[in-house]
Amino acid sequence: MNILFLLLTNLLILLSLLTVLWWVSTRMKDASIVDIAWGPACALPGALTFLRTDGADPRAIVLTILVSLWAGRLALYLAQRNLGHGEDYRYQKMRAARSSDQEFARWSLFYVFWLQGVIAWTVSLPVQLGQFGGGGFGVLAWIGTAIFAIGLSFEAIGDWQLKQFKADAENKGKLMVTGLWSWTRHPNYFGDAAVWAGLSIIALESPFGALTLLSPVVMTYFLVNISGKALTERSMAKKYPEYADYQNRVSGFFPRPPKKS
Repeated sequence: MNILFLLLTNLLILLSLLTVLWWVSTRMKDASIVDIAWGPACALPGALTFLRTDGADPRAIVLTILVSLWAGRLALYLAQRNLGHGEDYRYQKMRAARSSDQEFARWSLFYVFWLQGVIAWTVSLPVQLGQFGGGGFGVLAWIGTAIFAIGLSFEAIGDWQLKQFKADAENKGKLMVTGLWSWTRHPNYFGDAAVWAGLSIIALESPFGALTLLSPVVMTYFLVNISGKALTERSMAKKYPEYADYQNRVSGFFPRPPKKS
């Protein structure tokens, strides 16, 4: 099978499905539903690759299972957190910057849904290309799986701890600074980066593995500088007067013991 053709058709299928989701968002007037689709959008190209190849290689099986676990957990968490609460403030600001809902709808197809689709396809390259070449499941794959497990644990535990913290009425208006959140200000974003670094290390055992190293770089760049850490920190600094002290004591990304006050 022509690998380039497979990759491009994966991208076209992904963009087609995101176009359908965009249409739904225009009826709901809620572009933030794309956030729930982020995990599945990253996993879909790998699943399509698995279905269109023989799928017999252990590395292909493991990559597909791992990315599906990550995507399913993230989609479920975001759906439970976001659905029923209206459009996220980020998309509200984007909508307000357009002259009408119709203009925003047209703009969001290209700059929200299709752009995220292209980014998700790029991020998913380890799960796509890592399935080719045979060679079984070696030392690098085991190391990558361990890093993936660490990343998924940080995401899942960090999100669970934050959910429990917010569920306690006594914590209303307070800043979360305990648990994993006392070691890194963004355990979920660090976990995300570790997940994709782990998947890329697994993919290195493929002859095409070196081509996938862009994936964790793109993911980490967006998490730190664009849609994740940077955006969240600006919002948190406005909301919590004590956030500056929290920033001084706790690592911004990579976990480490907190500094003493």
